[in-house]
Amino acid sequence: MTAVPTYQHGPDSQRRPGVPQGSVTRMEHVSTLFPGARREYAVYVPQQYEPATPAAMMVFQDGHAYLNEQGNYRVPVVFDNLIHTGTMPVTIGIFINPGHVADELPSDPWSASNRSFEYDTLSDRYARFLLNEILPEVSAHWNLTTDPEQRAICGASSGGICAFTVAWQRPDAFRKVMSHIGSFADIRGGHVYPSLIRKEAPRPLRVFLQDGEADLDNEWGNWWLANLQMVAALKFRGYDHMFAGGSGGHNGEHGGAILPDSLRWLWRSES
Repeated sequence: MTAVPTYQHGPDSQRRPGVPQGSVTRMEHVSTLFPGARREYAVYVPQQYEPATPAAMMVFQDGHAYLNEQGNYRVPVVFDNLIHTGTMPVTIGIFINPGHVADELPSDPWSASNRSFEYDTLSDRYARFLLNEILPEVSAHWNLTTDPEQRAICGASSGGICAFTVAWQRPDAFRKVMSHIGSFADIRGGHVYPSLIRKEAPRPLRVFLQDGEADLDNEWGNWWLANLQMVAALKFRGYDHMFAGGSGGHNGEHGGAILPDSLRWLWRSES
């Protein structure tokens, strides 16, 4: 007997007749900031994009997972539907895989050798990689906004803490954060964020967090409790934030099912 998934995709995660479809261009990049780290990334451009008008932008870590239209997140489908209805602005999506130090890309992007170093480190290095390497390449082809209020960043697990770190380090460049099952645990010191949030001056960020009660519990920490600590700290400091708690584990089922509503909240015009 086949188990029924806990969470189901709604209509905004399905292809709809008459909705304009964006295009996806795939690229490869070899980093200088992460020496020898090779990666594939992809750029989604909505059909409504006009070169004369700077487009909003959203960066996704572990881009392959968010780009997959048959997977949990199905971002191109969701973007097409929400942009078509005006729920979110005309937004270019940049889907970046983690770096792999080798002559060829790994067959499975999840196994990329540089993933934890890039994503779990709490410095501004990955932010500089985006701002100095990836975004200039993308901007050479498409007109991206420089308004940080129109720039979002997203990721799952280690990619989730990475998204928060980028905005925390560079709120002048990114002010919208979406984290799914974020690894705010002691992998490379990420458990300190609740304390930092409480003690440091608030950044002008909007933060969406999702996690499940059955998330990981291991030597690095308890993911569910770590996310609850993040939520408590954000509330204490008066951040614009939202938490979606569920019953799921360390996977994208819940985050993918609620992605359309999550994006509505993240891109809403009111504070």
